[in-house]
Amino acid sequence: MLEILMAGGWGMLPILLCSAVAVAIILERFWTLRRKAVVPPGLGDEVREWARTRQLDPNHLKALQANSPLGELLAAALTVRNRPREVIRERVEDTGRHVVHRLERFLNTLGTIALISPLLGLLGTVFGLTRMFFAVMVSGVGDPMKMAGGIGEALVCTAAGLCVAIPAYVLHRYFRSRVSGLVVEMERQVFLLTDELTALAETAPAAPAARVAAV
Repeated sequence: MLEILMAGGWGMLPILLCSAVAVAIILERFWTLRRKAVVPPGLGDEVREWARTRQLDPNHLKALQANSPLGELLAAALTVRNRPREVIRERVEDTGRHVVHRLERFLNTLGTIALISPLLGLLGTVFGLTRMFFAVMVSGVGDPMKMAGGIGEALVCTAAGLCVAIPAYVLHRYFRSRVSGLVVEMERQVFLLTDELTALAETAPAAPAARVAAV
């Protein structure tokens, strides 16, 4: 394998660098975008129960905000829980933009690697063919070994660029789809909490009135 990589010449260096960066991004995104890390199971039900029982002190909100991306969104809604529904929605949208930006971290870099890797392979191919033509100019077509070196360099660079680009492109699309699915689930949990807070706000004024009527 090492001999094959060395046969690609110096054009292999940027391709290998791209492959190392792509592997690091892929491993980091697989770890960060775990479902239980982004949308912990049962968190939405627990937070709605907090809202029903009024167990919402600042310590609860701080712990919730640091819990996960979903927790950060729910904490943003609870921070302005006594405000109108429109205000709650605006606060969640503002927080959600930052959360989604973090979920999509490094994906643009991965997409760029998927785009430029074939171009780097093509560049190595051009240099390999150029080397072959210079060898032909110097020694003619009588020395096939010199021609084979240039052709081998061209083929290795092309293959290496494609080997980096194809997985990077596939996983880039996969991570984009995964982020979209997680965002939809977080939106659902936020809507359920918002409905719960709206219902609590509507029933809260009725309780004092009922007590006064009873007196």
